[in-house]
Amino acid sequence: MTHSHDHDHHGHASHAADHGHDHGPVGHAHVPQDFGKAFALGIALNAAFVVIEVSYGVLAHSVALIADAGHNLSDALGLAVAWAAVVLARRKPTSRFTYGLGGTSILAALFNAIFLLVVTGGLTWEAIRRFTEPQPAAGGTVMIVAACGIVLNGFCAWLFASGRKGDLNVRGAYLHMAADALVSLGVVGGGLIILVTGWAWVDPLMTLVISIVIVRGTWSLLTGAVSMSLGAVPPNVDLMRLRAFLHELPGVADVHDLHVWSLSTTETAMTCHLVLPDGHPGDAFIERVADEIRNRFEIGHATLQIEKAPSPEHIDRAC
Repeated sequence: MTHSHDHDHHGHASHAADHGHDHGPVGHAHVPQDFGKAFALGIALNAAFVVIEVSYGVLAHSVALIADAGHNLSDALGLAVAWAAVVLARRKPTSRFTYGLGGTSILAALFNAIFLLVVTGGLTWEAIRRFTEPQPAAGGTVMIVAACGIVLNGFCAWLFASGRKGDLNVRGAYLHMAADALVSLGVVGGGLIILVTGWAWVDPLMTLVISIVIVRGTWSLLTGAVSMSLGAVPPNVDLMRLRAFLHELPGVADVHDLHVWSLSTTETAMTCHLVLPDGHPGDAFIERVADEIRNRFEIGHATLQIEKAPSPEHIDRAC
């Protein structure tokens, strides 16, 4: 049996990938340009507040305020990573970086996660030490600074509120800011307890609670970044459903060499071989399949290779 690839039409398959790139994957659309100011303002406000919280945390002997500063630092870094992904995704590919520089967002997310886990570990150690060597914390100062955190995070959430339904990055920023406002509210409550009762152990207890919140969010960031860097299938892509969709396409006898991976924290690519015994069905078929893959599976870079019969390598693997 003779096995051949339809090389004449492989260029059309590549065109499908370019078509997907031009329009962007559904659900992973690029952030509109007007949200650049929201990202910049959110980063600046959170970074400034980190300095304020650390300063007053030292003055008030409150490790809880310093832990909350770590939480706000995670906000600033998270917003920076999301914004960098948007900016770098707009950079044109080069002869060396043929997919562009979107992958740097994965490296940034990995650094972000490791850095925050190290900082949180130090804060947790200090909180445990303060259970055995309690230090009186200024409850009033803790309340005032944490109340400022509620206002700041609430304002940042408002900046992204209008775009939370149209873009996953913006929605993620909105939910993160809103959740952090609730964390700051908890710190205010802890400060009130310290002010009324004088219980010094409340401050390190709040620190441990905040540390748990940070670790929960950071752990998913770490595992996600590691998976992306190793070329794992993104969690939002159901590979079995994608394979079934490709098998059900008219004229397709087999699907093999299906690969799906992350180009960045917001973009996904795939390649696969489709076996069509009757030959290439035409450009319209490739365009339609690329559109369906983008709409159903949020994959914006789809490269499809058409074959008239399975390759000998594929048959050998199947045997």
